[in-house]
Amino acid sequence: MTALREVAVVGAGAAGLHAAEALRRAGYDGRLTLIGAEAEPPYDRPPLSKHLLGGQWQPDRLALRAPQALRELDLDLRLGVRAERLDRQGRAVQLADGHRVRCEAVILATGVRPRRLPGAEAPLAGAHVLRTLADALALRDELRPGVRLLVVGGGLLGAEAAATAVGLGAEVTWLVSTAAPLAAVLGTETAALLAGLHREHGVRIRQGVARAVTERHGRATGVRLADGSHVAADAVLMAIGSEPATEWLADSGVPLDDGVACDAYCAAGPGVWAAGDAASWPDPRTGRRRRLEQRTNATEQALHAARNLLAGPDGARQPYDPVPYLWTDQYGLRVQAHGRPGDADRFEVVDGSLTERRFAAACARDGLLRGVVGIACARALRDLRAQLAAHGSWPPGAQ
Repeated sequence: MTALREVAVVGAGAAGLHAAEALRRAGYDGRLTLIGAEAEPPYDRPPLSKHLLGGQWQPDRLALRAPQALRELDLDLRLGVRAERLDRQGRAVQLADGHRVRCEAVILATGVRPRRLPGAEAPLAGAHVLRTLADALALRDELRPGVRLLVVGGGLLGAEAAATAVGLGAEVTWLVSTAAPLAAVLGTETAALLAGLHREHGVRIRQGVARAVTERHGRATGVRLADGSHVAADAVLMAIGSEPATEWLADSGVPLDDGVACDAYCAAGPGVWAAGDAASWPDPRTGRRRRLEQRTNATEQALHAARNLLAGPDGARQPYDPVPYLWTDQYGLRVQAHGRPGDADRFEVVDGSLTERRFAAACARDGLLRGVVGIACARALRDLRAQLAAHGSWPPGAQ
C-alpha cells in the first residue's frame, strides 16, 4: 500500500461514497475528504423516478448509509459546496466557498447533469428535469389526477417517470424520437413489450422531435416540435439525456473525452482517478471508449478505482472489465439486462415467453452473446449472464 495521507473524493453520490468506503476497508487511515455539491448526505438516485416520485417513499428512505455509518468512516465531509477547480500541481481541490482541500490523490465522481430544451435553460415553472432529490420533489408536487404531463425522452428515466405519473392519475404523453423507445438499451422485443404496457395503462406515446419548451406568463405550456406542431401540457419533464459534470476540470490538464478519460485502470493521470457516470474508459470487450450511467457501474467502478489507487504505480493494478447491468421497474415488473442487448440482431427466449411477461432471452450478434434480458426468470438469467461474462458464443458451442 502507498504512503498516502491525504485523499479527496469529489462527488458524494453512490460512486463517491463507495470509493470512500473501499479506501477505508482496504486500510487507508489518512485524511479522507468527501465533497458533494448537494446538501444532503449520500442518497440513492434510482428510486427518485419510482418510489419517491410516486409517494411510496419519503426522502429519508433514500439515504445510502445511516448517520452512524458515515461517522465511522471518519470523513472530512464537505456537503452543499461545489468543486470549482482541480489544482494538480498544488495538489488541491478549490471549492466554491473559498476553501482549498489538499490531496495527494483524488477520485473524481461528479456524475452528470441533465440536458434541457431551449426555452427552459433557466428555471421555468412547470418545466422539470429529474436528477436530484429536489428535482423529484418538485415534480411530485405537480402530479395529481387530471394534470397533463408531457415526458420528453425515450430512455429509461422517461419511461419510469411516465409509468409512475400515470399511476398517480396524471394524463401522460410520452414524446419519443424513435418508433421503438428503449430498443437501443433493451432490444427491440423487450422494448415493444414495455411500450405495450404503457399503452395498456393509458400513456399516449407520440413520436416526434422536441425543439423547445413553450411558456406563458412564466410557466411552461408544452413543447414545440420540429414539424412545427405543438404538444400542450400543464407540466413538462425533460428526460433527454445528460452530460458529464466535468466543466470544472477544463483547465486542470485532466484528459476529457465524453467525461474524464481514464485508462483501463480508471486512472486519468498521476494521482487522478475517476468512477461512475462521469468516467470513460477503454472497454476491453469492444476496444471502444465507453461511459456507463448505471447504478451498478457506479459501485463497481468506484471499488476498482479505490483499489488501484492504493496499489500505487508499481502495484498489482487490475483493468476494469465489467459486465454492465441495469434494471427498470415499470407497472410492477422488473426488467433486468446484462451486457448490451440493444447491440444484438438475434433474440432467443430460453425460458418463459414474452406473452407471459416472464422470460429470459439471449441477445446475440455475429455468433457472440452480446447481452441478456429478462423478467422474473432469475435462474435462467443468471446462467446466461455467466455465458456472457465468459465471452460465450451463441448458440452455445458454435464456432
